[in-house]
Amino acid sequence: MTRRRSWRAFALAPMVLALGACMTVGPNYKMPDDALVNAPLAQGPIAGAQNAPVASGDMPVDWWRLYDDPVLDTLVHDALQSNTSLRVAAANLARSRAAVQVATEQGGFSGGASAAFERAQESAEQFLLFSKVPVVNEGALGVNISYEIDLFGKLRRGVEAARADDDAVLAAADLARITVVADVVQAYVESCSAGEELAIARDSLKLTQERVALTKRLRDAGRGNQPDVTRGLTQVQTIAADIPRFEGRRRIAQYQLAMLLARSPADLPQGALTCARLPKLTQPIPVGDGTALLKRRPDVRAAERQLAASTARIGVATAALYPSISIGAGVGTLGVAEDLFTPATNHWSFGPLISWSFPINGQRARVREAEAATNGALAHFDGVVLNALRETQTNLAAYAADDQRAEALRAAYATAKESADETHRLYAAGRDSFLSDLDATRTLTSSRAQVAAVEGQVAIDQVKLFLSLGGGWEQTQTQTQAQ
Repeated sequence: MTRRRSWRAFALAPMVLALGACMTVGPNYKMPDDALVNAPLAQGPIAGAQNAPVASGDMPVDWWRLYDDPVLDTLVHDALQSNTSLRVAAANLARSRAAVQVATEQGGFSGGASAAFERAQESAEQFLLFSKVPVVNEGALGVNISYEIDLFGKLRRGVEAARADDDAVLAAADLARITVVADVVQAYVESCSAGEELAIARDSLKLTQERVALTKRLRDAGRGNQPDVTRGLTQVQTIAADIPRFEGRRRIAQYQLAMLLARSPADLPQGALTCARLPKLTQPIPVGDGTALLKRRPDVRAAERQLAASTARIGVATAALYPSISIGAGVGTLGVAEDLFTPATNHWSFGPLISWSFPINGQRARVREAEAATNGALAHFDGVVLNALRETQTNLAAYAADDQRAEALRAAYATAKESADETHRLYAAGRDSFLSDLDATRTLTSSRAQVAAVEGQVAIDQVKLFLSLGGGWEQTQTQTQAQ
């Protein structure tokens, strides 16, 4: 019994020594100190936020609910269930998870079995015989098992890279989600904006037609003339010419919505088809600072995870310079079929296997290749950080400018309305000319159309700002991690 235990200890000694000497070659990943995400330009308040009508604080998970619009909530919910881009993202994530499982299951224990039976005429000379060997039934059965020791961390680095790649794919799925949500909100806003401008154009057309009808009555009563009527009709036709443009814009936005929801335009909710009023935010957009922005943006997170994966692959390439060690055992029987499982045909084996491909055929160059790829991944990461800041700053500037323009145009519209009402009363009383009334009416309708257009642009600016802020993926992330 003591001898048997001593033999087992001796047989397992190489495995114990190898496991005790395990090391992981290659650099351990950490955020580079010189990455731009650590630079002062990425910290503190976002440039331009002080000029826009925004607030501090964290971005809400379901930011589209700040519009407090049940129709919009339904559209976003349905798009998240059926959008084709999200289905692609889900498939990519499932593939990535499978790749992680493949990497995790590399190395360690593996085994196999084989069986063969045949009737054969063997060559005599291969056994150093010079007379014919009889035809016999031959058989072979075998079972083997081995354990690969990840002595230098090649497999561990592979798993590390696969998991980082999976995190990057998950971030890409989050980016797809927030992009789809922003596209749905923008298409809905554009549909409502076109519907509102269409309603305003029809109201302006009706108002101008009333002015022309009055001019005709005054002409018939001898207080006006035909040129005044003609001028009025020209303005009526000019306003009417804008109506098909707004109808076309609304249809195009609804087609975009239908595509995002993977359904027919006729199957959209009735509220989306008939919307004629822009959705309004119930509170200012919470922007936060640069640090929170870069932590929230999925594209920044994806680029950082790609950098981590590239760093791990340096270790994979470096470990390939060193030997691989496995310990295996096998048992079987081989010989004439009638003699199988007898002492003459049985065999077994146990022992370590060392395999070392010396660093030839460019293996050292593969290490340098992995290092260069990591430098490229860092540069890409820095570029994504800069682009995230630029996008947000640009959208803040556009939002601030259009909001200020909207305020000015609303004031101009109030003045134009007051002027048009007063001028029309004077014209109807015969105390002012038709040209003055026509000009005041034209200014009124133009001002109202400009207000509607700029308010629609402000609403689009809000959606673009929400998208650049990168919120809206957190709920999906939580659900995915819980699975």
